[in-house]
Amino acid sequence: MNNKKLFEPDIKKCLKGLVNGGVILYPTDTIWGIGCDATSPVAVERIISIKKRHPEKGFIILVNGWKMLSEYVSQIPETVREFTTEHKRPLTVVYPLVRGFAANAISSDGSAGIRIVKDSFCRSLLRQFRKPIISTSANESGKPFPRNFSEINRRIIKKCDYAVKFRQEETFVNFPSDIIRFDEEKKAIFIRKTP
Repeated sequence: MNNKKLFEPDIKKCLKGLVNGGVILYPTDTIWGIGCDATSPVAVERIISIKKRHPEKGFIILVNGWKMLSEYVSQIPETVREFTTEHKRPLTVVYPLVRGFAANAISSDGSAGIRIVKDSFCRSLLRQFRKPIISTSANESGKPFPRNFSEINRRIIKKCDYAVKFRQEETFVNFPSDIIRFDEEKKAIFIRKTP
């Protein structure tokens, strides 16, 4: 259902789940994601199990702005700010050294892909939760990502503590974010570029 009346009730149910270490299934600024508190190792472990994912791979983590990002990334070069502000599509930036996240939420080299979201649902959820949230595609590792809610495997839905109802009826095709990292000369290198 894409009814605006579902927006706030869904936020409240998500918050209840996140605070209690739960796993949610929610719409993002890209594709539907499986999410949890990015600082909770136990919650992250549940997502690893649901996705049947290799534990050394890091997750994409969502924040609601530069202020929240700065709490988890010690240095944000001005070139990163400029590039992300000008980039048209949702953009995940891989930061080499992060802090404060669950160890199993980040890559084995200490890096993490973090995205500042503009989507109203995600921003509201992050603002009220006051902590970053994991965002990983709602599929088993290695399987095609679901382009909208109708393509999500029932097993995935059942494994999550709460599935957001807002935007479930949308049928248009969504794509994952672009992913970049910056080299030592602050040049942007695309790791993933989507249509």
